[in-house]
Amino acid sequence: MATPGVKESEMESPRIGVVRDSMLHRPLLIKPTLGKSKSRGLSYPGPEFVFGTATTVQDGGVQEAISNWHTHTMSTTHRAAERDFIALNREGVKSGLVTAKELHQYRATHDIRRKPLTREGFRRSAPPRLSPDDSFFVSNRPSTPISELIEYKYAQRWLEEQQVRDRVLQAHQHKKAQLGRIQDTRTTLLRKSQPLPEAPSTWKLPRFQKVGAALDTFRDPEARKKAMNAHCSESVSRRGILGQGTYTVD
Repeated sequence: MATPGVKESEMESPRIGVVRDSMLHRPLLIKPTLGKSKSRGLSYPGPEFVFGTATTVQDGGVQEAISNWHTHTMSTTHRAAERDFIALNREGVKSGLVTAKELHQYRATHDIRRKPLTREGFRRSAPPRLSPDDSFFVSNRPSTPISELIEYKYAQRWLEEQQVRDRVLQAHQHKKAQLGRIQDTRTTLLRKSQPLPEAPSTWKLPRFQKVGAALDTFRDPEARKKAMNAHCSESVSRRGILGQGTYTVD
């Protein structure tokens, strides 16, 4: 049964049971009406209500706009001139004040104002007038000479440029090769090296001085002497303090 005061036409479809006014304001309880958008439960004014803001300005309409032309004028009478801090700081520096505290005290005891702005100050310089003969356009590309295309001059010119470029490159490489430093080889290093002084023999006990070596891998003393001389001469090109490491020339 429907609650008194609620029109059944306001409901989307007939309901069974108690129908309260709050059901018309809750979107989850409102059923969509056939052929209409679903209501959100908001209350709207009557059909005579006009949305918007009423205009109270009476400007006279089109007739007033055509007959009179109102221009904007800058009002400088009631505008207070601003303080010119740049000029104050400049005058303070001229007086010999350099610290922030001294400049602050100078600005508190002195006052310099900017000049009031006038309409002439906003006028911009007019653009330069152009003569009637001046024209604005984009120049066309010069036409390609057909005779040079037929005679194949563009390809010949390109070949000549490439040949000149190759000659300059070859001359530069040849000059660079002549000025380059010759790398030292093993032979040149051995020629420049000086023989090391003969190291003194190690000290031995008197009873072991006349004892010979237990193992001798050389065929004769002459072969051993030649091998030792070759080892000493090549020690310059070897790594290590005593020259017993690998060769330094790769």
